Amino acid sequence: MIQREKYIAPIREFYDSDLIKIITGIRRCGKSVVLSQISEEIKKKSDNVIFLNFEDRSTLSRISGCDELLAYVEKTRRAGKCFLFLDEIQNVKDWPDACKTLRLHDCSVFITGSNSKLLSKEFTKELSGRYVAFRIRPFVFKEIQEYLMQQNRSATISDYLVYGGFPMRFKFNTESATRNYLNDLDQTIVINDIVNRYKIRKPELFTKLANYVLISNSRILSAKSIYNYIRGQFGECSVNTITKYLGYLKEAYVISSIKQYSAKAKRELNFFEKIYDEDVAFNSIRVHDGIFDLTHNLENVVYNELLYRGYSLSVYSGKQEIDFCAQKGNKKYFIQVAYSVAERSTYDREMGAFADIDNTHAKILISNDEIDYSTSTVRHIKLKDFLEMDDLT
Repeated sequence: MIQREKYIAPIREFYDSDLIKIITGIRRCGKSVVLSQISEEIKKKSDNVIFLNFEDRSTLSRISGCDELLAYVEKTRRAGKCFLFLDEIQNVKDWPDACKTLRLHDCSVFITGSNSKLLSKEFTKELSGRYVAFRIRPFVFKEIQEYLMQQNRSATISDYLVYGGFPMRFKFNTESATRNYLNDLDQTIVINDIVNRYKIRKPELFTKLANYVLISNSRILSAKSIYNYIRGQFGECSVNTITKYLGYLKEAYVISSIKQYSAKAKRELNFFEKIYDEDVAFNSIRVHDGIFDLTHNLENVVYNELLYRGYSLSVYSGKQEIDFCAQKGNKKYFIQVAYSVAERSTYDREMGAFADIDNTHAKILISNDEIDYSTSTVRHIKLKDFLEMDDLT
């Protein structure tokens, strides 16, 4: 497995801190590997290290609650600062109480979990700022290249656009095996985990919504528009139920969204969001005719890559919608994404979106074309070049 230095470097600054280090992200994105890499690094300077994996039934059967965890650490640790790694901590009852206690007893605590409720208002209020949080995501393209290079294999952009970057899927050499793994992962994350965790009483309705949202990635949706679709396909439901189900998908890191920013109103439009899949595999495994949605997957990939590189994102709504307004520090970029602008009508539409953006801001078009379509005011970045970049500058 590759060393995911992009994620480890900012965590390293807090190794000896009494702040609780929270490492979050969707199931099977590589959190446990990052946690293990950190523990191995710390073992080089300390022999006072405890690592517990609460997805392991044998561990959870012995340590299922706060008191049992505290007793185990007290019995196992050595004198001095103890480095404590708790993988998938959300499976332990009253784990916040355990973490708060442990950090007060000379423990440097690292925890992982697959639920954003790790960062819920209740928990963070209790901690009073005594934590730092880090988000791990599936592989981006450069990480895929590095990982496959270790196996004397090569990465292709087309494969990335279809089946995304869940690390474990690269252990399989055939498309059928890859799809089987991703289908099983989808069933576990999207259906089983969420339905069981939230005790959803209408699993068929939730599944219908999840399928619709995940195959509609890189599109602007609202709870009302999803409600209208679901009601037409499934029957009566409520907007409140739709909103609640969308919240569950976000809490499990299955989807995320960015707000529209209105150029006219000069404010965010709160009722409409552009929704993206955490990984484009969630779209592709729902395609049954082999005609993959490469156009929207490409935009979703650009979204994931920009987040990885540290940009904050919004959708700019002027005379025409611009896919991303990306900001980092004092730099702002307006970005359009298209699979190809070889057709004149597509070229005019994508370039026309920049019409009301003045030239003091960087304007970028990203597409999968080989020809350079740059103009005096718009920079065209070929997808293959974008995926190799560390930054937009």
